[in-house]
Amino acid sequence: MLAVKQDYRASGSSETFDPLNSRPLVRSMRWWPQGQSSWWLGGAMVIALLVAAPIVAVVYLALFPTENIWPHLASTMLPRYLSNTFILMIGVGIGVTLMGVSSAWVVTMCRLPGKRFFEWAMLLPMAVPAYIVAYVYTDLLEYAGPVQGTIRGWFGFESARDYWFPDIRTKGGAILVLSLTLYPYVYMLARAAFLSQSVCVLEAARVLGRGPWNAFVTVALPLARPAIVVGVIIALMETLNDFGTIDFFAVHTLTAGIFNVWLGMGNAGGAAQIALTMLVVVVVLIVAERYSRRRQRFHDTTSRFQELPGYELGLGAKTAALLICSLPIVLGFVIPALVLIYYSVGYFDQSWTSDFFEFARNSLLVSWLATLMAVGAALFLAYALRLFPKPALRACIRLASVGYAVPGAVLAIGVLVPFAGLDNAIDGFLRDNFGISTGLLLSGTIFAIVFAYSVRFMAVSYGSIEAALGKVRPSMDDAARTLGETPFGTLRRIHFPLVRGGILAACVLVFVDSMKELPATLILRPFNFDTLATHVYQYAKDEMIEQAALGALTIVLVGVIPVVMLSRAISRSRPGHSN
Repeated sequence: MLAVKQDYRASGSSETFDPLNSRPLVRSMRWWPQGQSSWWLGGAMVIALLVAAPIVAVVYLALFPTENIWPHLASTMLPRYLSNTFILMIGVGIGVTLMGVSSAWVVTMCRLPGKRFFEWAMLLPMAVPAYIVAYVYTDLLEYAGPVQGTIRGWFGFESARDYWFPDIRTKGGAILVLSLTLYPYVYMLARAAFLSQSVCVLEAARVLGRGPWNAFVTVALPLARPAIVVGVIIALMETLNDFGTIDFFAVHTLTAGIFNVWLGMGNAGGAAQIALTMLVVVVVLIVAERYSRRRQRFHDTTSRFQELPGYELGLGAKTAALLICSLPIVLGFVIPALVLIYYSVGYFDQSWTSDFFEFARNSLLVSWLATLMAVGAALFLAYALRLFPKPALRACIRLASVGYAVPGAVLAIGVLVPFAGLDNAIDGFLRDNFGISTGLLLSGTIFAIVFAYSVRFMAVSYGSIEAALGKVRPSMDDAARTLGETPFGTLRRIHFPLVRGGILAACVLVFVDSMKELPATLILRPFNFDTLATHVYQYAKDEMIEQAALGALTIVLVGVIPVVMLSRAISRSRPGHSN
């Protein structure tokens, strides 16, 4: 039998192939590739380790603090931080599950007036940061606000003692605000899961005597459970990351504790210990979810898909369905957007200033730099793993992708402390040997913000690019290599044109998330450097939401872009979709 030896310089491996069976007869035992692929593998591992470095730094600083105040924290503030955090997470978890799953089922499976509108409009609250919604509703519902003012005018009340009105600045208010802005995570994943289910399974349930409600509870919901749980976990991660809402509502959570210990007490070790506690909470959430379904498997019983029939609803059920879909949109997007538009127009002269342009320019600058860094690193990692799919590299990339689950305040500590130590070391060395003071090269510049954004949002870009690369057939790589193309040339000439859509989606998602990021920006920003997010936060904290409305509206308008993209992607996710 004829054997042909092909030397793949692109992959750095030498294999002997049987041309009839296309199977390797002799495989090289070298673990590390040779040639150009060695640079891809080495670079990918360096990038992955750099991205994971802030998390490692937090763990090290927490375990080996300069001044250990853990006993004081554990006996005083930490129990309150933990209890408030758990109450907030439980409330938000229930809220996003109820709103997200119910609206996803109604929009996907029921015949409803305005169904096409609700399909994408249900995602609109995702465009509004939770802290902006908190500022708007506080302004509307506080004692001096228009709602209570109207009530006093109608009924002749003279003071707050004459009537009862719920206080929005409480744990319940924070749960409501966060639920209204985070339920779209559950909605979009649950809807994608419902869309992917076979009609045959649902029809079988109906034949066996199950009504629409029973079919939903016993068949559709269990099949969609993994996707729903992932959506809830993402919402809980965002709840942990939130600072603007809980600070404005004076709810002392673990995130607020990091700011109090770091900025109030000036103790980096104590802040890192609280941050490590948050990391433990994150890990427990993920492990508990996976353990709960370790023996469960969810599969469709057929590969045949057809158009979803849609359930006919009676008048009462249709009214309830319209309320289920309308209320989250109205409360989570329409009212905040209208208030921001009203204030932006009324206070336009006070807002449209050189400071506003400076804040917008700063936001655009750090967001674009973070987008370029995160998407570039994600593309490098995804392509390196495609070239060299080894467990060691895959493990490094998974560690690097944990950043999205880590709250921004935690990452800020993991970035700032090592950067400050490196700055001091460089400055001390140059002072001692050359009499030159470099000052703050890393920790006092926008590079720290850009790096933190890149670490936090690289998982978003990596997921989008990896999915796009996964659709490119391996035979195209083989053809390029047979023609003598290098790995970089293959990426540039073959893969990049094919995955441009995934790269563009990654760029948009990272850019928008960076525009909205608040906790990391507050800790890492240089002196006299503000973004739109910090500008809105500072003015709202000083009870001047009117002057911050234009900046908040700008953030919301930028956030609408990925909403449209996500809605189109979800609508096309059903197997057999022809558009």
